[in-house]
Amino acid sequence: MTEAATQEDTSTEEVFGLADPWVTIVWNDPVNLMSYVSYVFESYFGYPEAKARTLMLQVHHEGRAVVSTGPKERMEVDVQAMHGFGLWATMQQSDAPGAAGEGA
Repeated sequence: MTEAATQEDTSTEEVFGLADPWVTIVWNDPVNLMSYVSYVFESYFGYPEAKARTLMLQVHHEGRAVVSTGPKERMEVDVQAMHGFGLWATMQQSDAPGAAGEGA
């Protein structure tokens, strides 16, 4: 056997992500005013007014919008925060069907 064949790969190059990102989805509801939904996106996520309005309109017209992406634990926090504001929100893996959308 040659030395090259027995050498261990010690490269530190990342081959795959640590975990698939997750997304927080806010769904349309008949209760909250559009201005309130925009306010929540601005105040909680820190989105500029224009981005918050775009996401709110996506919720209104398409029935939902991806409002944040990241690790599962962070999305759990965001979903709970949206519930605390009275919004209907769920989370799912970003590669799951229907998860595509405009997000953070």
